[in-house]
Amino acid sequence: MYDYIKGIVTEIKNNSIVLDNNGIGYLIYVSNPYSYEFEKEIKVYVYQQVKEDENSLFGFKSREEKELFLKLISVKGLGPRMALPILAVGSIDGIMDAIERENILYLKKFPKIGEKLARQIILDLKGKLEFIGVGITDDEVKDEEELKEALLALGYKEKEIKVVTSQVDKSKSIEEQIKEALKLLLK
Repeated sequence: MYDYIKGIVTEIKNNSIVLDNNGIGYLIYVSNPYSYEFEKEIKVYVYQQVKEDENSLFGFKSREEKELFLKLISVKGLGPRMALPILAVGSIDGIMDAIERENILYLKKFPKIGEKLARQIILDLKGKLEFIGVGITDDEVKDEEELKEALLALGYKEKEIKVVTSQVDKSKSIEEQIKEALKLLLK
């Protein structure tokens, strides 16, 4: 399984791009191929779908977009080729807000999404999208993982850790974050 591929965009098609990485051209289906620049080096977060007759890569500009895509394709009746246009038309915040507020009209504006599928999306995903951190950088993700591992090593339970990590100031160094988390856990 791939997490991301870094390479140069060598082709832009109507529903995909070709990303050259060390002489190998990866065909990656993306939500908006024209938002990528030709002959520019980029990092694309990818999801690999392996089927009996197909092996496809779906690409995203951010980790958050990939996380939302993975949640969307977990919905019964919503596959990767239907989820990509949702990401192309809607913003991450808008989609998450529509699901949380049960806004069926907003979800029905996406291609191939009818009332029944919109209700299924809400049923399956409402209350399960708060972890998608819009605007979180790779360094912040690494810091949060380090913080979690440090607290687990100290004997705290994941449930306790999850509550405190959301309250810790992420702009501080990892050492300061651990100290702050420990203070919160001791209260």
